[in-house]
Amino acid sequence: MVFRPRSLEALHRARLRSLHDHESETVEWDRTIVDGPDVEDKHTLAQLARMSGNAYALPGRKNWYEVDPAWSTSFPFGWEDSDDGFRGHVFLSSDNSTIILSIKGTTLNGPTSKKDKFNDNLLFYSVGHSLGGALASLLGSTYGFPAVAFESPGERLAAHRLHLPLPRQENSTMPPVAVTHVYHSADPIPQGTCTGFGSACAQAGFALETHCHLGKSIVFDTVGKLGWRVDVRTHIIRHVITKVLEGDDVEWEDGRDVPVAREEEDCVDCYKWEFGHFKDDELKNTLSWMKVFKNATS
Repeated sequence: MVFRPRSLEALHRARLRSLHDHESETVEWDRTIVDGPDVEDKHTLAQLARMSGNAYALPGRKNWYEVDPAWSTSFPFGWEDSDDGFRGHVFLSSDNSTIILSIKGTTLNGPTSKKDKFNDNLLFYSVGHSLGGALASLLGSTYGFPAVAFESPGERLAAHRLHLPLPRQENSTMPPVAVTHVYHSADPIPQGTCTGFGSACAQAGFALETHCHLGKSIVFDTVGKLGWRVDVRTHIIRHVITKVLEGDDVEWEDGRDVPVAREEEDCVDCYKWEFGHFKDDELKNTLSWMKVFKNATS
């Protein structure tokens, strides 16, 4: 089940009113029953992870992952402009009934690295890895279609900061969106622990401190079950595909080869951050302090 905005015009109007005037406006949502991916099936997750990995490549390249024959038809998008950070592939099922949008994540070194910082009768959902997973989640949450994100940083704060209108449900602070996050416990990026001046993320120019996700999360305990150490190098999609989803059979939870998807209800993002509009002199003082601190620690 998904919630779709009854009017896209009303959706965009409500977002702009919240962004510019700091006023809320009610958006009406239609509850719609749709088929989605079976996120409790390990093979299904592996296929979606392969599609997410393929968003970084073109067919025939060494880093292209073969998928089941049912998904052999794909159409690339965003590859014409080497400076366009939004690219990936559209996969079409062999019976022309289902479309999967696979969105590329962050490329540290490449032509898109700078910008990285429908039909109603079709089944449509999106997948992605890392930043691509966050984008897939935000698109699915906003427009009402299922999304599966792999090793994605927490995007709940981004949805709030972007003033995205989301459906609400009684007795819960979590919006009822059809988003499933899949990540493992050795990857610091979806857990928001790749932080600090000396972290690999900071050295690469990224600030990844959020860890609260929309929807539900499936967390593979690779630290406890496989003895992995927390290391940003485990973030790459290849580790998820070959070592977690297609690796040796592991009972991740009692009698289950896929952990239960759970909401991150009590999650709090960036509790030390201070949001607001600050005067220029306050900003200059902060930047000056950061410069002194950086010189002292370098």
